[in-house]
Amino acid sequence: MSKTLADPVEMIRRGAPRLIRSEEELAAFTRALHGLTAKPKPTAAEQEAINLLTFLIEHYETVRYPVPKGSPAEILRQLLKRNGLVQSSLTPEFGCTAVTSQVITGDRQFTRSHIARLSKRFHVSPAVFFDETSAIPLHRNMKNKSAATRARQANPSTKRTARAVTQKGGVR
Repeated sequence: MSKTLADPVEMIRRGAPRLIRSEEELAAFTRALHGLTAKPKPTAAEQEAINLLTFLIEHYETVRYPVPKGSPAEILRQLLKRNGLVQSSLTPEFGCTAVTSQVITGDRQFTRSHIARLSKRFHVSPAVFFDETSAIPLHRNMKNKSAATRARQANPSTKRTARAVTQKGGVR
């Protein structure tokens, strides 16, 4: 055992980081972490401190704010109930009541913008709205191009817009 770790009680007495126990401590640790991560080239010791503070903050948040269990739609229903809200109060996040209803019943998947708005509104991690079946791909499959895109690529000199092409049913 190293000499530094020989007396852990003395280490803590001298102010070594320890488990976070309150929101005030969380705020202080977060400020310290932000100060260290703002440095352009942290030293090896500063990088160790960054790793330790990150670990302690993540541990506190995981214990204090566990991710709810269930499908994304079930979690959304739990959040509505917990906050005393009704389905129609989510119209700003979804754009219209029909989409809100479809997402809450599980008939429609969440989009990235839905997830971003909901996580901001309910102060939860975006991760609570993901599961294996609702994973949103990071990249579109570019093999499936629209008729308008294929037409533009086939004849780049055409002046017709994509909207005009698709409204008329394709290139003639």
